[in-house]
Amino acid sequence: MPEKNFEQEDLAVGGQAVIEGVMMRSKKFISIAVRNPQNEIVVKKTPFEPITKKYKILGLPIIRGAVSLFESLKIGTSALNFSAEIAGTEENNKPTTIFDKILGGIITVFSLLLGVGLFMFLPLQTADFLIGSDGNQLLFNLTAGIIRLSLFLVYLWAISLMKDIKRIFEYHGAEHKSIYAFEIEQKMDVETAKTYTTLHPRCGTSFLLIVAIQIILIFAVIDTILTSYYNFTYTSAFQRFLVHFPFMPLVAGFSFEFLKFSGKHRENPIVKILIQPGLWLQKITTSEPNSEQLEVAIVALRSALNEEFQNCPQVKSKIIIFNEVS
Repeated sequence: MPEKNFEQEDLAVGGQAVIEGVMMRSKKFISIAVRNPQNEIVVKKTPFEPITKKYKILGLPIIRGAVSLFESLKIGTSALNFSAEIAGTEENNKPTTIFDKILGGIITVFSLLLGVGLFMFLPLQTADFLIGSDGNQLLFNLTAGIIRLSLFLVYLWAISLMKDIKRIFEYHGAEHKSIYAFEIEQKMDVETAKTYTTLHPRCGTSFLLIVAIQIILIFAVIDTILTSYYNFTYTSAFQRFLVHFPFMPLVAGFSFEFLKFSGKHRENPIVKILIQPGLWLQKITTSEPNSEQLEVAIVALRSALNEEFQNCPQVKSKIIIFNEVS
């Protein structure tokens, strides 16, 4: 039997695996649960209101996708930083300094630039070499898309071999299993979560695959319009990159809407076929979690939904509530 009757709109929860833990986000709270070296679960819970709810114009279809992407990146980065501090407390008890924060910011910016160069510019440069800038624009973008997707798959496979990343992928699986238990049975306990798959249609991994496909279609249309109707000629891959890059929020918006639609209609036969590639991809980015990892995900989920997680029979580990020192 369900633990309680939740309103249908409250079933919209999402999350992210972090270092030795899980971040869960509901419509009212963000909660991060991390297992520390002492085998305790440290929980940080903060009120949350999506920016798309604060400003109605940002909540319009397509626009909300791009806005939510940037908001999720900010929240996700913060959650990862918090989990790194908690999971590593045994090795490093020193407080975070301003220099540490600046260094972390530099590393984040460098990583983003590296990602843009590897997954955006390099495929365009390679396609330019193989097809030529004045070739068929659909063929050009299809070639760049295949190269981009191939690089992405190789990247995911390579990092999945790393021990630390494999742990994160196990927590990723725990996140999905616990969300399934809540969405389908409205139960939040380890034993119920164990029965579900680690593959979820609303996963960020699926979103990235949708983005890769959308890039091919949207940029093929844009390039065809520019070259055929406005006699515009690309002189280099870098110039094409400069034209494409401002349209990335549009791509993110369309991808978000498709992900949202597929999550609501995942039992539809046609939707099942369309979301299958994303689920296959999650076979790389999720792994089967153990009971302790599922417990952390359950604690994060209960906390995000403002449910009891400290003194309930579903949670066996000691809970530490994290209070920030001003």
